[in-house]
Formats: sequence, C-alpha cells, structure tokens
Amino acid sequence: MKIAVYGRMIDNNRTTPVQELFDLLGKEKVEVLIHEPFMNFIKDRLRLPDQLQTFLSHDDLRNRADFLFSLGGDGTLLETLSLVRDSGLPVVGINTGKLGFLSSIGKEESALVIAALREKKYEIEKKEVLFLDTPGLFSDLPYALNEITIMKNDTSSMVTIHAYLDDVLLNTYWCDGLIISTQTGSTAYSLSCGGPIVAPGADVFTLTPMAPHNLNVRPVVIPDHGTLRLKVEGSNKQYMLALDSRSSSLNNQDELTIRKAAWRMNLVRLPGRDFFTSLRNKLLWGIDKRG
Repeated sequence: MKIAVYGRMIDNNRTTPVQELFDLLGKEKVEVLIHEPFMNFIKDRLRLPDQLQTFLSHDDLRNRADFLFSLGGDGTLLETLSLVRDSGLPVVGINTGKLGFLSSIGKEESALVIAALREKKYEIEKKEVLFLDTPGLFSDLPYALNEITIMKNDTSSMVTIHAYLDDVLLNTYWCDGLIISTQTGSTAYSLSCGGPIVAPGADVFTLTPMAPHNLNVRPVVIPDHGTLRLKVEGSNKQYMLALDSRSSSLNNQDELTIRKAAWRMNLVRLPGRDFFTSLRNKLLWGIDKRG
C-alpha cells in the first residue's frame, strides 16, 4: 500500500498525533510520499520513515499512491483538491484541527483507518465539485469543493448580482455577496450566512445571499444539472471572487458561468460514520446544556 501525506505547518503542541501516524506507517511498512513543503517543515521536528519519497504537484502525485492522507482540518482537506483533481485518488481526512466535517477521522484513529484501508473495510463518499467555466479565470484550477463566493471588494457599497439558471432569470441580488455552495459546502460558509444544510447525495446546489438589501430574499436550492450565469454590477468597478480558499479581484464586466464538474472527489469514510451522526456530534444537536 502506498500513502501520500499532505499537511500544513503545525504547532509544536500538535506534533504528537502526526508522529504517531508516521511511526505506525513505518511499522506497517507502508510506502510513504510526503508533500515536499510539508516534509521540509517537519523533517527537523519529527522522526520520519526511511526511504521517503516526495511530491510537489498533482502531476507528481498521479498514479503514485493508493490514498492521500490530509493532516489538519477542513481547510487543509480543501487544499487537496488541487492535488487529486480528476485522478480519483481517495482522500483520507485525519482531523488534527478543530471541528472537522470533512476531516472526520480522529487524530487518535490512525491505526483504525490504516487497518480499514488494508482490509478494504471503508466507504467512498463521492463529492460533487463546482466548475467555473469562464475562460481566463482561475485557469490553473477552476474548481471548488465547498463553494464559489462573490463578494464586495472592500468596505464599498453592496454589489448587484443578476443570476440566471439555464438562461432564465432567477433573481437580482442586492447584497454584500452571494455564495454558490455544493452539498459539502452547505455546512461551511453558507451555513454561517443562514443557508440550509444539504445531505450528501442530494443533487442540488444552494445560493445563499450575504446581508441582502431585500429582507424577504432567502437562500434558494437549485438542481445541480443546470448552468448558472452571474452578472455583477456595483458602484465599485471590482469585486472579489473566491473558490474555496483561493480568491482574486475581478472587474464587473466579467460574466461568470458555473456548472457541475464532470468528475467528483473521492473521500474515505469509515463504516458507520453517517452524515447525521456527524452533524449531531459536531453541532451538539439534541444535547441538553441546562444541567
């Protein structure tokens, strides 16, 4: 079994579970590839397995590993999209961060997940991906796993966003921004702005306005097989466009086309870890705090 490992810089007080993972990979004689910047950061802090290999980009990684381990929180896992892309390489999210909806495997469960991978006792959850089909914008990676967000550029006045679904006018939004979210992203930025929680497998995207001027405007759920076109106006001639954690300032004359990507991202789940149990545990639903 070959496992690639991706991570960010980690605090010294969070190195213990990472060290335990590498010790276990060495003991199990698993071939390990490490993202080169991450290896450069940890090589003087941790004991690493012998005969390590490194990778730097999705081209380096393609066809070289059976799984990609993401060490961190959900933000770290979102970054792995740039590495796996359309390769189908399954991603294992090990949560060394905080909440962790996507990185759902606990940092103390390394032995459990490695055994599950060896014995093929795991599930693959296929995650829909948004595709920004607008030439010249985010040309290296025009995809988002959580959301595509339009927002005003600074402290300027609100933006006006004309939204068309399959060339039919859906709405004109006067707001601070608009979040186009996948099912996966429904528990992220969209949720914090009042958007609905969408269960995995629902073939929909959501449009959630940020601070809308018209108070009767609410989030809308749309089928994910349609094409969404967005035209942005405003007194400020520029606005911000973000794909997950990557952002750029754009001009108003740019028209955006968004649709479902032709491929999905594969996320490893351990058996018995269903979405609603995770919701209850992460959001503390059904827990009486009154004592």
